Amino acid sequence: MVPELSPEEERLLIRDISVAAEADSKEGDTFFLITHRWWQNWLDYVNQEVPVASANGFHENAASSSNRRPQAIDNTDLINDATSEEVSNVEMELHDTLVEGRDYILLPQPVWEKLHGWYGGGPLLPRKAINNGLSQTDLAIEVYPLRLQLILIQQGERAIVRISKKDTVGDLHRKACDVFELALDQVCIWDYFGQQKHSLMDNMDKTLDDANIQMDQDILVEIISDSMDGSLQENGYAERDSSSMLIDASGTTENTSNYYTSPSSELDNNNTATTATANNNSMYATNHIATRGVGAGPVGLTGLLNLGNTCFMNSAIQCLVHTPEFARYFREDYHREINWQNPLGMVGELALAFGELLRKLWAPGRTPVSPRPFKTKLSRFAPQFSGYSQHDSQELLAFLLDGLHEDLNRVKHRPYIKTRDADGRPDEEVADEYWANHIARNNSIIVDVCQGQFKSTLVCPVCEKVSVTFDPFMYLSLPLQSASSRSMTVLVFSGISPPSPVTVSVPKQGRCRDLIQALSNSCSVKSGERILLAEVRGHSVYQFLEDPVLLLSTIKDDDHLVAYKVPKLEKSATTYVQFIHRREEPELANNSSSTTWKPFGVPLVYQISRNSTKIFDLYQIVNVMLSPMKLNQSLNYTSTSNYETSCGMKLQLLEKGNSCLDLLEEEGDETVPVPANLISAIVFVNWSMMDLKRYDITSMENIPEVVKYAPPLKRTRGEPLSLYACLDAFLREEPLVPEDMWYCPRCKEQRQASKKLDLWRLPDVLVIHLKRFSFSRSTKHKLETYVDFPVHNLDLTNYVANKRSPHCKIYELYALSNHYGSMASGHYTAHIKLLDENRWYTFDDTHVTPINEDEVKSAAAYVLFYRRVQGEDTSISNGTHSFHNSSHHR
Repeated sequence: MVPELSPEEERLLIRDISVAAEADSKEGDTFFLITHRWWQNWLDYVNQEVPVASANGFHENAASSSNRRPQAIDNTDLINDATSEEVSNVEMELHDTLVEGRDYILLPQPVWEKLHGWYGGGPLLPRKAINNGLSQTDLAIEVYPLRLQLILIQQGERAIVRISKKDTVGDLHRKACDVFELALDQVCIWDYFGQQKHSLMDNMDKTLDDANIQMDQDILVEIISDSMDGSLQENGYAERDSSSMLIDASGTTENTSNYYTSPSSELDNNNTATTATANNNSMYATNHIATRGVGAGPVGLTGLLNLGNTCFMNSAIQCLVHTPEFARYFREDYHREINWQNPLGMVGELALAFGELLRKLWAPGRTPVSPRPFKTKLSRFAPQFSGYSQHDSQELLAFLLDGLHEDLNRVKHRPYIKTRDADGRPDEEVADEYWANHIARNNSIIVDVCQGQFKSTLVCPVCEKVSVTFDPFMYLSLPLQSASSRSMTVLVFSGISPPSPVTVSVPKQGRCRDLIQALSNSCSVKSGERILLAEVRGHSVYQFLEDPVLLLSTIKDDDHLVAYKVPKLEKSATTYVQFIHRREEPELANNSSSTTWKPFGVPLVYQISRNSTKIFDLYQIVNVMLSPMKLNQSLNYTSTSNYETSCGMKLQLLEKGNSCLDLLEEEGDETVPVPANLISAIVFVNWSMMDLKRYDITSMENIPEVVKYAPPLKRTRGEPLSLYACLDAFLREEPLVPEDMWYCPRCKEQRQASKKLDLWRLPDVLVIHLKRFSFSRSTKHKLETYVDFPVHNLDLTNYVANKRSPHCKIYELYALSNHYGSMASGHYTAHIKLLDENRWYTFDDTHVTPINEDEVKSAAAYVLFYRRVQGEDTSISNGTHSFHNSSHHR
């Protein structure tokens, strides 16, 4: 019998199989439908919180009772039993209106086989990957093959069959003969569209797709050997028995949500994005209908299908394809510039996939385009974007711009170039030399359009050595906070009131002593007392933060800190004791009625004498620290006996080997046997049901994050942050962080130099990224700051250090990527200005709507696209861009 894997082992194994399968997906591969309901249950099971061991060896498991191992796979809710029996040569018929990501998930065959081997069940619903576009990379999963009605008039018979649109006329011919039990040479078939003999289907090698056979179409089956006189009218069989037809409940004859996206990236995070996936697919279903069939109208107003949380990709793509320079370049013959041998590129495949997608989006018509072929290539070269978890549009843009540059780099053999030190030479000379060296190795449409140049100045704080370099940039990432201080929130146990969060301001580059001092001032610490700072994870202390020079930058925004007032005692003769609260809860591992002790709340911490603290003292410490939370303050416990009688709490000392020693009432005068050389002893406080009713423990149930991010109730513009202020903060001189020390060539040592950035050379298209997301240990937090950015006349004259530059430094906004909501469940859109119309539009996946210019600005703005105002000194003149030479003349 195969041993059962843990949830984490199942998750990692399925993730690895999914990534490998997606990378190797090709036409003809088999995929299996699985009901979304079961898939979500399995995700909840494998993403449940696993047992965590703290620094003190204490174990816990916070899995909820709902995250149990799923039962067998049950796909019956996908099956339409009423119609399955009417379809010939098909085992199961699906409901007509299923949507991927909402009703079902598509799994590669290796993934299905692994899950089916573990859980069993069914029924099996296999589907094939087909070539669904102009190129060999345009793959789709044919969830709904063609449904055709075969009509054999001579014998008064009809039948409904399912067949792939990539099958041939010959395949359909053979299927018709099998259904009606006729010989191949007895039968011919007709395209019977509109119940008329449209054309004789005699080219047996042509695919049904190429023959323009549509969903729910009639096919006339004619017996050649019989006399046709009088048996058929010119218009053929005029009526059909509606009871024999399968009617689409939605009133449409095509289901377009059949593009496969890998489940692998759902398995990379403990927090899934399935809710957002369902919402996005629902939005897609509505918007797709809204745009289908719209007249050609202006080009450039085509939406993109959401493949499942791919709004981040759609937003970024729309901004790039509506960059005029890129639109012209990729609509012309760019193939001659593809660098097929570049080891840093994607052998031209990324450029081809992007170019083909751009051409589709700029083609006449408004039918939304599927970015599936592009996403397939993207996932192959950047697995971090595989699957359908939410991602960052800026991260995608960074990868895409760099990847397109490498695929289109005109330099086939990069020369080795050794940079020279400035040695007091004029900045203009050094900057031009750096740029020429860069162009000698990097020369593409991306460099022509998007790359600029920084001037970077480093100054040694010891010998005052100055180092000046000129480095290229693709975009500017601007901070949204210019303050030199940082707010930090800590849960404080003062001893006189229930624990409460205290927020203090500390230097951003400060030390732990700064935080302790700020807390001491805020909490009015008396002589003989001090603040003990600890990081808590789960329900126990992960580490004590006692090093006064510890950098506050090492404390992450999502850490949980607790401060305790403790007496000032000689550390050599004392130890810390942390009291971890526990209560009885039903055992979830089996169906028995047994209970187990589960930790909860925030631990209490106190400093005790190692050799003279008695068991009675521990009860008194717990009593005093919990007294502010008593619901009946009239009770006053002065002895162990009274305390035990009234509350019933029991204390247990955790010994080595994770065994527990009961600290009993009758042993109150005995010394606590604290193990030697232990930073902190662990004492479990086992709460009775009576105690839980006598104390208000809500104040210690949850620990606030150091920096709590929450979206505001409403967006306010009272004091908006200016984009120019963000530029000022970005270009301000600052000391390097200790992790990025600079090696001074004069001192021959690592130095914490000061660094100053200046803009030196500006690109024709300036991409500005607003740094809304703050990275922490496992998540991202979002700043909802409203940034007031110019739509017209962004003037960078005062920010360019090269005062001799003749080029225009005024920019106009033409596109931006917006992010709404949180990172996990947020949604991306794009605002695009069509320059030919001089009008703004919102691109929200498939839905494209006009907006007014005053709607462009919002707190959701994330990545801004500016274009240099055209003038006689710019490289853009009369709408024509010199791709090869523009970068040399800036």
